[in-house]
Amino acid sequence: MLPFDKSLLIIPTYNEIDNIEKMISTVTQLYPSINILIIDDGSPDGTADIVKKFKDTNQNIHLIERTGKLGLGTAYITGFKWALERDFEYVLEMDCDFSHDPKDIEKLISAAQTNDLVIGSRYVDGIRIINWPFRRLLLSYCASIYTRFITGIEVLDVTGGFKCFKRSSLEALNLDGVISNGYSFQVELNFKIWSKGLKIKEVPIIFTERRDGQSKMHGGIVKEAIFAVIMLRIRKIFNKL
Repeated sequence: MLPFDKSLLIIPTYNEIDNIEKMISTVTQLYPSINILIIDDGSPDGTADIVKKFKDTNQNIHLIERTGKLGLGTAYITGFKWALERDFEYVLEMDCDFSHDPKDIEKLISAAQTNDLVIGSRYVDGIRIINWPFRRLLLSYCASIYTRFITGIEVLDVTGGFKCFKRSSLEALNLDGVISNGYSFQVELNFKIWSKGLKIKEVPIIFTERRDGQSKMHGGIVKEAIFAVIMLRIRKIFNKL
């Protein structure tokens, strides 16, 4: 039996009123003993209020409320530190918009029994993305190629946000030294874990573009990622990771 009771699922939110209730209900029905930590960045739409209702009846639901949009990276760092202060052995990242299928959580935790980091990959065993326009698909795929070329990392889906960390892999990182905050945050963590010689496994998932709510992707994220990859390579050369 997989250790769902030792697993923490971290979900950052901002204005996810269209998805949060269904997401928590779906995950808890699939995995009654898993813990869920919602990190809400001051959503004005009442996302946190929905989470509080679940907290009242389920001790495995947790909420951290932050003031303002502080970024994806800092949300996950906050969640990682919260997890490490407790006795969780597996820490997962997942989006709230159902682009990641909660049914795949089991697949990630299973692979984490023999790996340090498991990535739900959109590109292993073929491209597995639904409802993306060709331009966005091309941008994402080229970004992965660019990142692998610059850094040398042997991961196909370097920007994917559906992941499971073994506790020991997070403990091996200097979480206060993470420099990225947008989607390049995913690249940085992958690169740092890979650079330490830890074992990374990609498992195939199907990624479905969000149907409800508003996408958080914008041009500034792409620019940040381009420069962040170069900085990671430079920092590795000078042993500053």
